[in-house]
Amino acid sequence: VQILLKLWRNGFSLDDGELRSYSDPINAQFLESVKRGEIPVELQRLVHGGQVNLDMEDHQEQEYVKPRLRFKAFSGEGQKLGSLTPEIVSTPSSPEEEEKSILNAPVLIDDSMPATKIQIRLADGSRLIQRFNQTHRIKDIRDFIIRSRPEFATTDFVLVTTFPNKELTDESLTLQEADILNTVILQQLK
Repeated sequence: VQILLKLWRNGFSLDDGELRSYSDPINAQFLESVKRGEIPVELQRLVHGGQVNLDMEDHQEQEYVKPRLRFKAFSGEGQKLGSLTPEIVSTPSSPEEEEKSILNAPVLIDDSMPATKIQIRLADGSRLIQRFNQTHRIKDIRDFIIRSRPEFATTDFVLVTTFPNKELTDESLTLQEADILNTVILQQLK
């Protein structure tokens, strides 16, 4: 962790944070640790035993001036627009549930041939992740879904790629021919 300690006439600051007074006993103890060449306890807790690089700047000829807030690029979450499938809010499948479904619906993999992983987002909001050979067909994905979740056996559904959305109508194509290696496939109910 990189930390910048700035010494001011009326206190010190860490990484453009608030001014900390020299007269506060906790702050005095912090500075004493730095003077002895030790990592202050506060920073030890911050990095959990990791490495700390403490840089210092001397501004003791100046009064502390609160730094202006820097522009911060968008750091929120993105949302998918124009999804063909309705957003169904549910808890994601737990790893145990996914493992159970895979055990109940094994896909035979030829380890001597190239393989790929396909993530399948089901219409009920859950997801399945399965390895397939690149020579498996789209029909094998449909069969895997039905074996994993028998409730979809009597349901009419289609398989669709993510953006740009394209319905996988020719189920005789191999995964490589359909260009869906290492991708996410959506299940949409008709």
